[in-house]
Amino acid sequence: MTITELLESVRRVEVRTNRLVNDMMVGAYLSHFKGRGMDFEELREYMPGDEVRDIDWNVTYRMGRPFVRCYREERELAVVLVVDISASSAFGSLRRTKRQFAAEIAGTLAISATRSSDKVALLLFTDQVELYLPPRKGRRHILRIIREMLSFEPKQRGTNIPAALGFLNRVLHRRSIVFLLTDFLHSFGTTSSQPMPGRDTVQEIGLTNARHDLVCVHLHDPRESTLPAAGLLTIEDAETGELLEIDSSRTAVREKFAETNAERLAELDRALRRAGVDTLRFNTAESFAHTLQAFFETRRGRRRG
Repeated sequence: MTITELLESVRRVEVRTNRLVNDMMVGAYLSHFKGRGMDFEELREYMPGDEVRDIDWNVTYRMGRPFVRCYREERELAVVLVVDISASSAFGSLRRTKRQFAAEIAGTLAISATRSSDKVALLLFTDQVELYLPPRKGRRHILRIIREMLSFEPKQRGTNIPAALGFLNRVLHRRSIVFLLTDFLHSFGTTSSQPMPGRDTVQEIGLTNARHDLVCVHLHDPRESTLPAAGLLTIEDAETGELLEIDSSRTAVREKFAETNAERLAELDRALRRAGVDTLRFNTAESFAHTLQAFFETRRGRRRG
């Protein structure tokens, strides 16, 4: 990609994501991620309606009546975009690759964050941390984030989600909103012969969600679930280089392929539920805007409840 083509791509993503934010007011929904502040402000007596988890049991015991700890409201949070740029992200059976799709979704989230006066950070990873841009504000920073998501050349091809999240947990010292954008192909198995699912991955996702507000964004290409009847095919694993020859003209082969991948997705869903994280699945063949809007609406309803 030439510099001119890259700049055009960045501009195209910026215009498209700006339009989505304006039309669907995603930024307004993003503010509903903000929870109670982390800075202690005062102790006061318990009143009906206070959160039980805020009761200070030591003071309550000493005073003989319940007291709660009050926190200063957090007005500003960091939104952290953790984007998988391993070799499998370059796959796309339709008009865009998973990496290009991730850039559009992450760009929408980044612009939404700036509308809510929040800072945005970017972490690009493969089986190592490839790039980290600390939380900042401003249009120039957002444009750089989009540019890096589209054009950064990774040094490695594999995927290591625990390493990426572990790094994030070391460098982020304040509670943040973390969006993990990945296809999960090499962390939760892609065939029935591979282990299901990565225990370290589930543990690190759960740990990150306990420290921050983690949302897993699963990027899925339709060709990862179904095969066309196209005769003999050679399928290459983009990250390992492993080749597999199959006869896609046989109905039994196509059905087995679909069944195996349906099991993989079901196991992924179960694992992420066990980790207690919110998950969004986006198909590269479809628009993500309405699904994202519905998600923010659900989060808003949950906060009100």
